[in-house]
Amino acid sequence: MGSPPTSRRKHFSMLREFHLADFFTLGNAACGVAAVFLAMLYMGSQSLTHFYAAAAMAPAAFLFDVLDGRIARWRQQHSSLGRELDSLADVISFGVAPATLGFAAGLNGGWDWIAMIYFVCCGVSRLARFNVTAEELSGDGDKVAYFEGTPIPTSVILTGILAWLASNGQIGSALFGGVWTFLSWELHPVALLFALSGTLMISKTLHIPKL
Repeated sequence: MGSPPTSRRKHFSMLREFHLADFFTLGNAACGVAAVFLAMLYMGSQSLTHFYAAAAMAPAAFLFDVLDGRIARWRQQHSSLGRELDSLADVISFGVAPATLGFAAGLNGGWDWIAMIYFVCCGVSRLARFNVTAEELSGDGDKVAYFEGTPIPTSVILTGILAWLASNGQIGSALFGGVWTFLSWELHPVALLFALSGTLMISKTLHIPKL
């Protein structure tokens, strides 16, 4: 049996609420999910092609992220739905996906887990704070003047570093910096980059001009 007419109208009504920019935001989310899948494929295949492809999803997601903002401003179509959609996509592409790639690269010690979980939680908190304060920070205009803390898309730097390490054969058991053991848990120094990135994201003293 098909969906009742009322149910179908509700589905179509939701689609009508989407603007052109929102579909680019979904492209951002799709890149993030693809990055997670490719990172998992790498863990099974150990093929660097899969690893590089996973890392390449980060700049692709960043491109979609930039385009959705530009299109929204060009068409003057800003909405609460678009802002929430953008945040959810960013959590996947610039939070969960880089952490997954880090795990695939060999950051699988106990302290590594804590550093990357902290990184993702900082990203989620950063996006939630931005959404709550966006109206206040924008003042009399329709655009936020600055970011408090580094934007979560800056995590593309982390994926770039991981890709560079992979190209030099410094991932997995040969991960750059070796491994430290503290209280029976392992820590790879590379994981500290995730902790640093998360800390910069939640900083309230660091103001980044919004272009």
